[in-house]
Amino acid sequence: MTFRLLCISLLCIACLSACTTSPTGRKTIKLYSSSQLANMGTQAFDSMKSEQKVSSKTVENEYVRCIATHIAQQVPDNVFAGEWEVVVFDEDQINAFALPGGKIGVYTGLLNVAENQHQLAAVIGHEVAHVIAEHGNERMSSGTLINLGMEATNQILQSNQVGQTPMIMSAIGLGVQVGVQLPFSRTHESEADIIGLDLMAKAGFDPQQSVNLWQNMAKASGGQRQPELLSTHPAPDSRIKMLQKNMKGAMQSYKLSKNKPNCRP
Repeated sequence: MTFRLLCISLLCIACLSACTTSPTGRKTIKLYSSSQLANMGTQAFDSMKSEQKVSSKTVENEYVRCIATHIAQQVPDNVFAGEWEVVVFDEDQINAFALPGGKIGVYTGLLNVAENQHQLAAVIGHEVAHVIAEHGNERMSSGTLINLGMEATNQILQSNQVGQTPMIMSAIGLGVQVGVQLPFSRTHESEADIIGLDLMAKAGFDPQQSVNLWQNMAKASGGQRQPELLSTHPAPDSRIKMLQKNMKGAMQSYKLSKNKPNCRP
């Protein structure tokens, strides 16, 4: 079997054996097991705790843990059934993240933009949604298949002695980034917004505050951001429109929620 046929066969087998569906019904490919992702998440989180400054402020930690705990209670057991580890990192960046294996990290800079528990819940819900939808698995799987496909293309070009191979491969790489990987990431962000909106609402946080959060985010960026075409994240205006589109269902879940948290900074 030629290298080309071998690569095509491997790609087909991988795609057929790893096809699955995201929580919103989108077709996805995931090549890695949940346990593999959980181990990676735990290792990455432990490394971050050793390399970055962790907040020692009791009030900050209790506030973030209060919100994160209510959000985590909405996570299905098949995603993670244990106790989530929540860490506040003492850094100015406006960011948060969640990792497979039940890990949540929040940077203190975010607390200056998320003005209340509902807005912080919108961010944490969004990050936890990435874990629920296994976006990390999907990105890694996509990268594996893309690398395999590009290696096959490179081998074909070289075997046929096609001139300017490096230039062609560079162009293909750019095409993959703009045409596949970046829109793919924007899809993940939008999907996490939808799932996160539902999470925060069921946890008893006001989903309407997610709109206020992104208005604050837009102000914090000072208008300095890449064009949406070349960004892994949708523009704040796009996110707000999408959130508003899904607000009716979220508000119904919020009204039905018996638990209304009172987390205070």
